Amino acid sequence: MGTALDIKLKRANKVYRCGEVLSGVVVITSKDTVQHQGISLTMEGSVNLQLSAKSVGVFEAFYNSVKPIQIINSTIDMVKPGKLPSGKTEIPFEFPLHMKGNKVLYETYHGVFVNIQYTLRCDMRRSLLAKDLTKTCEFIVHSLSQKGKLMPSPVDFTITPETLQNVKERASLPKFLIRGHLSSTNCIITQPLTGELVVENAEAAVKSIELQLVRVETCGCAEGYARDATEVQNIQIADGDVCRGLPIPIYMVFPRLFTCPTLETTNFKVEFEVNIVVLLQDDHLITENFPLKLCRM
Repeated sequence: MGTALDIKLKRANKVYRCGEVLSGVVVITSKDTVQHQGISLTMEGSVNLQLSAKSVGVFEAFYNSVKPIQIINSTIDMVKPGKLPSGKTEIPFEFPLHMKGNKVLYETYHGVFVNIQYTLRCDMRRSLLAKDLTKTCEFIVHSLSQKGKLMPSPVDFTITPETLQNVKERASLPKFLIRGHLSSTNCIITQPLTGELVVENAEAAVKSIELQLVRVETCGCAEGYARDATEVQNIQIADGDVCRGLPIPIYMVFPRLFTCPTLETTNFKVEFEVNIVVLLQDDHLITENFPLKLCRM
């Protein structure tokens, strides 16, 4: 076994907010004494934007990934050049999470075309003959809570053949009436989206009813804007031909990391929508779309 490097944060969940201090230890394990040219710790945060092949063409998409936007980048020297004893050495550190000027610390978000990620990187520089050692550890940033109270915005909906858009042959559609409501389209990200749905009547048998959470990512560059909607998760809330007039609960928890408070900046946007999808027996697919506004309270 050679020399191993590890970063251990004190917080088990690795979640931090702007203004807090990341504290932990760098652990160096080695059988022999280690000669080194200095050990440093770097905190990095960046937004990686990727244009989809749909918007710019397949080949352009590979080299057209927009330059990453740097949010934070600062380094501290932990240990000056010297020797470390054999065995296990722990070097404690404290790293404040501060923004320079009026920059904003965006929340950690793992999307398809937009990725916001924060890492701690420890580098041990060594002499020419020994390879430099590097260890990276991701930590999660939550945006600060919004001030004030969130006003709920309940939505009642009725779906019939007449209310549908993008229908080619309306006359061939079976008759149906679906009612329901969502408790609010202004959602607190740590609380579930709730509501209920009732199939009042339907000529065709119902096969399935699903809730689909969709992320809408917009990336901007000199060539223009690329807006892409992709599925985050899909939850089946009813299976088979449901009883008419029976309230079916709508309940969806927002997954962490894959969702973040609705974000709008000059270079990119991250928004969320929910689709209620009803599949009828003869493969008629009925979709009702609701834009959501997510925030952290």
